[in-house]
Amino acid sequence: MRPSRPSSGKNDLFRDRLDAIINPRQALVRLAGVIPWARSDEAFGGFYRPVGRPAKPTRLMVGLHYLKHVHDLSDEEVVERWVENPYWQFFCRFEFFQHEAPIDASTMTRWRKRISSLERVNVDTTVQPKAIAHPTDSRLYLKALQMLVRHAKKHGIELRQSYTRLAKAAAVRAGRYAHARQFRRMRRELKRLRTFLGRVLRDIGRRSPARSNWRGLSPGCSVLSNGCWRKSRKTRTSSIRCMLPRSSASRRARLARHTSSVAR
Repeated sequence: MRPSRPSSGKNDLFRDRLDAIINPRQALVRLAGVIPWARSDEAFGGFYRPVGRPAKPTRLMVGLHYLKHVHDLSDEEVVERWVENPYWQFFCRFEFFQHEAPIDASTMTRWRKRISSLERVNVDTTVQPKAIAHPTDSRLYLKALQMLVRHAKKHGIELRQSYTRLAKAAAVRAGRYAHARQFRRMRRELKRLRTFLGRVLRDIGRRSPARSNWRGLSPGCSVLSNGCWRKSRKTRTSSIRCMLPRSSASRRARLARHTSSVAR
């Protein structure tokens, strides 16, 4: 039922009124005369039903919650101190000093739930993992190839073939083979990815207007050769200087090994 108003006590001729025994200049007394209490009745009146037992006065509940937050008290503490403080009772619109608590402490909890039931917001605070992929070899090869193709398109370099579709399919197969512990097939797909990456890199080097910049980058290094890969294996990052084709030095080394084996 809607909140009731506290009794005025006009028939009590043997008790002094609170406004006659307290200091009218006290801060809480002056604040009680400034707050528009009628607005609280209009705001919280819709949360009560027209049937049932009369509820506690709205000013009493609002005043107790104000005192609770100002003095940082619990529900039980604010009710206990309300009985001892005449200024608090006057602030909650009581005309005579009360020797008993007006409500039970649990009433404040139920009142808060009542006024917040229609404006409750359910927030899901479940921790969700971020979409962070492990930097495997296949992902790094694919990412390097896609970045090269993107920059080549941005600078107007027409490639003979981008290999993006084939490289993406090879990366997917490499991940599946690694999950199935078929490492020989996985290495075959990685080799295919290295081949695609080397072709795109050589194509960009041939078609780039500044071809001289490519000549000073580790001429004796092959496309992600074993020596270069061991240097960057801890950080799992591929270096551009290790993506150049095999030079004449490597061909001479292979020829020397072949001739020595024939001689033996």
